[in-house]
Amino acid sequence: MCGRFAQYQGMADYLRELNSEQEVISGYDNLPIERYNVAPQTNVQLLHAEGGGLTIAAVRWGWAPHWAKKGKMPPPINARVETVASGKFFKQIWPHRALVAADGWYEWLKDETDPKRKQPYFIRLRGGGPMFFAAIGQLPHGGSEVHEDDGFVIITTDAQGGMLDIHDRRPVVLPADLAREWIDPNTTPRRAEQIVQERGLQSEEFEWYQVSKAVGNVKNTGAALIVPLDSRKSPDRP
Repeated sequence: MCGRFAQYQGMADYLRELNSEQEVISGYDNLPIERYNVAPQTNVQLLHAEGGGLTIAAVRWGWAPHWAKKGKMPPPINARVETVASGKFFKQIWPHRALVAADGWYEWLKDETDPKRKQPYFIRLRGGGPMFFAAIGQLPHGGSEVHEDDGFVIITTDAQGGMLDIHDRRPVVLPADLAREWIDPNTTPRRAEQIVQERGLQSEEFEWYQVSKAVGNVKNTGAALIVPLDSRKSPDRP
């Protein structure tokens, strides 16, 4: 599903991994972002293309069209890859593609002996490097300030392989070449749909391990959240 994730490296580290030929037209530094527990409805550093270059902007994680904001529920944070391009709900923002640079995400697994208890897992690339979630949103343009209606959602797909033991959904994680193509303004909507329908990196590219339940509290944000619960145990792999 992806309801929490980590974004802790510096933006220059993510850009180096992306290896885009597009110039970054917004300012940035390489100070570590150090967010180990990014929660929904908070502002997140997002990459998107604009005016012939890449723009980095802090955009709220969560979005809904104006006609769906009448209820008390918070706006969705994820969009299913199976319907995101064809459904009515995200039609307005489907053309506006972005990348969430991340270092991993969390999922919670129910305790078979006590369904009320859940064990969090941290999921990352085997090599521990940066990753890119496919996202769409209502994004700030022209260097303008973020508007109250701006926001984004992460595109998710079905989990596969051993990852199914943790959760049945996962974010679409794009390798660098497809990540560059995803946010390229010259990429057609049809090709963009094809990119995410290919589901990105497969489960064998990831590893996962149990972490402290402290991650369940959004007030906890430190690096200790991604330390394996049992440091002597190797991460699980498919």
